Amino acid sequence: ARVARWAATNGAQHLVLTGRRGPDAPGAAELRDELAATGVRVTIAACDVADRDALAQLATGLQTDGTPVRTVVHAAGVGQITPLAEIGGAELVDVLHAKVTGAANLDAVFADTELDAFVLFSSIAAVWGSGGQAGYAAANAYLDALAQERRARGRVATSIAWGPWGGGGLVDVAEEEMLRRRGLPVMEPGSALTALAQALTGDETCLAVADVIWNRFTPAFTAMRPSPLLGDLPENQRLAEEAAQQEQAPAAGSGDAAAALRERLVAAGNEAARDEILFELVRGETARVLGIATPAQIKPRRGFVEMGFDSLMAVELRNGLTKQTGFKLPATLIFDFPTSVDLVRHLGEQFAQQNAGPAGGPVNGSEAVAEIEKLERVLTSISSQAVDGADITKRLEALLSRWNAAQGANRSNPEPMADDLLAAASPDELFELIQREFGKS
Repeated sequence: ARVARWAATNGAQHLVLTGRRGPDAPGAAELRDELAATGVRVTIAACDVADRDALAQLATGLQTDGTPVRTVVHAAGVGQITPLAEIGGAELVDVLHAKVTGAANLDAVFADTELDAFVLFSSIAAVWGSGGQAGYAAANAYLDALAQERRARGRVATSIAWGPWGGGGLVDVAEEEMLRRRGLPVMEPGSALTALAQALTGDETCLAVADVIWNRFTPAFTAMRPSPLLGDLPENQRLAEEAAQQEQAPAAGSGDAAAALRERLVAAGNEAARDEILFELVRGETARVLGIATPAQIKPRRGFVEMGFDSLMAVELRNGLTKQTGFKLPATLIFDFPTSVDLVRHLGEQFAQQNAGPAGGPVNGSEAVAEIEKLERVLTSISSQAVDGADITKRLEALLSRWNAAQGANRSNPEPMADDLLAAASPDELFELIQREFGKS
């Protein structure tokens, strides 16, 4: 309807609007009267372009009537939001039929007709992919390929891969808000039609037209895998440079929330208490992103994807935890650490690293104990068959020897070393030592 209005005000003399129900389609009569009021001749035909015979009959009738077709606009489509693994044969056929069969028939029926324009309404789903739209993406990719193939035959063709339009159509109000959050706000139809006019004036073959908030869209879209296509765009190159600079910068742990969390973790004293604090944080942020009022509903071993997380939610959770902790966390956080338990363990390791003290600098007693606890966990988890136990034992003994030596050197009145005491002990003193330490002589 919007394209018809645009054509009526841009030189069209006769508009032929086709649909399965023709004049019986909702709003058809009102649209015809509106267009006719501009002085344009309007024909609304009950013709399914997926029916080649019916389409050929319509084209022949127009030719006989003295009003041959000069421009073709294929704007039909069936929306789809279905995960690839759940798409059934009937749904796939329905989605492909509306786009592919109609486009193929229009190309065949007007193959020998000199046209001013042959316009195909494609979708960005065919360019960089859209979740739940595998069949729709394939159908629109056919339109892009058809435009290129027509050009190779010396025929006009322009395929525009549109982002979502506002004002009705395949996108409802609820979807508009979801798309905006993802960084893909719907386009104002007037602006889209201006882009259509520019594409035809420029004699374009294939192009994409969308309103994209790149700093919101790209991180979510590339959370699970990179996109060379989007990465080549200047705006995304700038965002990548900024992200690289942030990676090189120190972790932003000076915020009030991060500082308060660090104080709580330090005061917790042991690993179990720290994990409880971190789980409380993860559960709260998870509930916020999912829109759950009661964080207690979040189960520690339930997977984030199982709970309904997608790439956008993954980025939102990462951003929230980064703000709360000051840690550097990847956009792939929930895919690297798929449950709350895994994520808490990772955050605990981040905290331990952040509080281990500067390399070569002084470390206080509690920090040293925390590091020993980490070492103890590592040692107890090592398989005896997987490592050289003798080598580890030798290195630990050497480390303990250096520690004992350092402790002795740091005392103002150092006590004799154990070897010295044993060398100077009498037989009675040795028996007393053995009895005290081992309970037998």
